[in-house]
Amino acid sequence: MTRVAIIPARGGSKRVPRKNIRDFHGLPMIAHSIRVALASGLFQRVIVSTDDAEIAQIAREYGAETPFMRPAELSGDHTGTMEVIQHAIAQLDASFAFACCIYATAPFLQASYLQQGLQLIEANPDKSYAFSVTTFGFPVQRALRVTQDGSLDAMYPQFRFVRSQDLDDAWHDAGQFYWGRTEAWRRGDTIFSPVSLPVVLPRHLVQDIDTPEDWRRAEGMYAALTAAGELAS
Repeated sequence: MTRVAIIPARGGSKRVPRKNIRDFHGLPMIAHSIRVALASGLFQRVIVSTDDAEIAQIAREYGAETPFMRPAELSGDHTGTMEVIQHAIAQLDASFAFACCIYATAPFLQASYLQQGLQLIEANPDKSYAFSVTTFGFPVQRALRVTQDGSLDAMYPQFRFVRSQDLDDAWHDAGQFYWGRTEAWRRGDTIFSPVSLPVVLPRHLVQDIDTPEDWRRAEGMYAALTAAGELAS
């Protein structure tokens, strides 16, 4: 076995309760990630790491495996992705070269970008990870902040008078997937560092889903992308 997908899906979401299994365009949210992972043909196993029996049952209904339950100490609000993936790898009694963390709330996930990530990491043996990124829609160097007296000020005053076209692009995590060498996960190599490579996604395929507002926006985006033929219905 060479490649596994690991989908973290805890039960205790606060801002959007039960968001990992809430209905999203006719399917439990997590089912979208599971279906793309399985259909991609890239993985020998698709594993869901959860502390929640209902999530585990739904994951199995859509074809994923739940060979273990995640312990409570790794299911809190402050538990990081690295810890969850390390735990999952330790539970899998098998040898595999790559583990891809796929988020449960990634309804815009596409197999072609997963494939790109695998190709990138395989072609660069000196790198630990390849993960989805996109550009900020506005130059971050021109960001504003609200001061204590309620006024506005430049967050980076040195860029006040620099034209936006002269500023470097800034990138952010697209929150869809992270390919990693299994040994890099085990070591805990820092993901947001020069050991990683970018899989570039267009901004219209990226939406965090952390709040009710995010959810509503994602629903509208999904409907539009499906109508345009960019996503399978």
